[in-house]
Amino acid sequence: MSAMIGKRGVHYLQKLKSANIPIAVIEKGQNRVIDASLTLIRERAKLKGELVRALGGAVASTSLLGVPLGHNSSFLQGPAFAPPRIREAIWCGSTNSTTEEGKELNDPRVLTDVGDVPVQEIRDCGVDDDRLMNVITESVKLVMEEVGIRSITKEGREQGKRFGVEQYEMRTFSRDRQFLENLKLGEGVKGVYISVDVDCLDPAFAPGVSHIEPGGLSFRDVLNILHNLQADVVAADVVEFNPQRDTVDGMTAMVAAKLVRELTAKISK
Repeated sequence: MSAMIGKRGVHYLQKLKSANIPIAVIEKGQNRVIDASLTLIRERAKLKGELVRALGGAVASTSLLGVPLGHNSSFLQGPAFAPPRIREAIWCGSTNSTTEEGKELNDPRVLTDVGDVPVQEIRDCGVDDDRLMNVITESVKLVMEEVGIRSITKEGREQGKRFGVEQYEMRTFSRDRQFLENLKLGEGVKGVYISVDVDCLDPAFAPGVSHIEPGGLSFRDVLNILHNLQADVVAADVVEFNPQRDTVDGMTAMVAAKLVRELTAKISK
């Protein structure tokens, strides 16, 4: 159904173009749809800011934003269904809402859920993926590190060099562990953005991913890197959780939720 609706949006755009409607007119309409679609998120974020200022005692706090995007996956599209499953795991009764650093997620100065980006609604009006991601990330300055790679291709190595991404492979992790667990990032930039790909973990810890590759990081390896990281973390994402393959009683959902909690503690100050 998702793929069919997405194609309908693309076909609608192609029909408009074939009718010789100026691109500027189409883009103006798309901009209105994008702005309307994101209004609720903006207003929730504004309310969150007002609450934080009224309560006081916080320098920075975290907003939880879901991005149900999976139609352009190279293999399976299940990650599009991840945001609600992660939210469910964050607030389920089997665990508490306190991070390992002692921060309480129920405090709006620590975490506020601002909903999901309405990806499908935006795609339905013909907005392409590059423009969609620009809407989400245009104001974020990225500082990237890539840790936990197992089977990297020659193309992957070349892309890393081209985009300035430092890569640390699992075959040398024991040698690099001390360095990675004492990282200092972000000197000279406004902030650090962390992206945690769930399939960097060994499938023993996170089986619910599209690309299963044995020999990955343990969950505690990842937490040690995050907890010890010296950086002004301003934003983060948790990606590649696929609920459709999470067959072990929601195990990977809990892993993703724990990552969200600990990243929240890193961002909130």
